[in-house]
Amino acid sequence: MAEIKNTSKTFTLASGDKIPAIGLGTWQSPKNETAKAVKHAISVGYRYIDTAFAYGNESEVGEGVRASGVPREQIWITTKLDNPWHKRVAEGIDASLKNLGMEYVDLYLMHWPSSTRPDDPKKHYDDWDFVDTWREMQKLIGTGKVRNIGVSNFGIKNLERLLNDPSCKIKPAVNQIELHPNNPSPKLVAYCKEKGIHCTGYSCLGSTNSPLYKDETLQAIAKSKGKTPQQVLLLWGIQQGWDVIPKSVTPERIESNFDIDGWELTEEEINKLNNLPDRFKVCGDSWLPVKVFFGDDE
Repeated sequence: MAEIKNTSKTFTLASGDKIPAIGLGTWQSPKNETAKAVKHAISVGYRYIDTAFAYGNESEVGEGVRASGVPREQIWITTKLDNPWHKRVAEGIDASLKNLGMEYVDLYLMHWPSSTRPDDPKKHYDDWDFVDTWREMQKLIGTGKVRNIGVSNFGIKNLERLLNDPSCKIKPAVNQIELHPNNPSPKLVAYCKEKGIHCTGYSCLGSTNSPLYKDETLQAIAKSKGKTPQQVLLLWGIQQGWDVIPKSVTPERIESNFDIDGWELTEEEINKLNNLPDRFKVCGDSWLPVKVFFGDDE
């Protein structure tokens, strides 16, 4: 049997572009450590980096990519439109490209379905929402600045509204959502699959101090495989059809998260993880001026 190469696996988007199965996440990566982490990740084989305007580290991501010596076109870059920029989509992508020092991104996501007023983050525009934002994002296709457009943190309710609006001519290529065994979202994942929308799983390792790591089922599976719980969680996502973007700035962890070739989980092990009883979300919506999570994901 040929060796299982999870690190070189890709998923094909609606456009035909292939997104790698594993990338480096940079949410909460300190600015002064991001460039080094990106460069190191690329040096050990990562070809996909996820960032966002809101993370404040796009410039460092660009720096790390350039320092790696690997040609830009061999690396998948995802970034995101920040909430207060919803009425300024064209300016938003230009600001991100300037930060990154790049001519294009492979994937540009609407970070949240919340058109927040720039003058007051506690208020939402009265005359604009995510449907209007998507109408503007569609105009970016063909400019050469983005290869694909998508959304993030969209549940079924908001996706239904978007997809059924007459102004929606291009379906989101991707929905980036929180996915781990304590927030498995099977209904939402199935809905996206049915609509031809690929999922990216963020907070795929739970989070720092995650109750996941105390879970005995996860511990037992990791022990029986001779792998870390983190490696098991990454394959839990990849084997179910979504890409994963574990965040780390520690060289050893960056390497360990990429050490997922040559083995896989059995169907039984995946089912055990799918049925863990505990539930928690790393990212809620209480900080936003509108509710975006409606409990419709499972």
